[in-house]
Amino acid sequence: MTGKPLLFHQTAEQLRRVAARGGRASARNRRARLRTTAPPPPPALPPPQPHPETTAAAIAALEAQFPWLSQMGLRPTKGDENR
Repeated sequence: MTGKPLLFHQTAEQLRRVAARGGRASARNRRARLRTTAPPPPPALPPPQPHPETTAAAIAALEAQFPWLSQMGLRPTKGDENR
């Protein structure tokens, strides 16, 4: 290794010019991006309305509609093992 950076056998001055050109181009592109106006943000949506039905009311309605399911969550007792 010679200690000189070789990029396609260019001199140090040529490498400096290539880097400077890239920096200028990126700055020019950045300024162009900043000049363009971004579209305005969409209007804020109103907050969602709470549901009028409570959890307890929903459970009561489901138990009234499906009475056979109300016992499904209970653990079986010793006498229910054969079922």
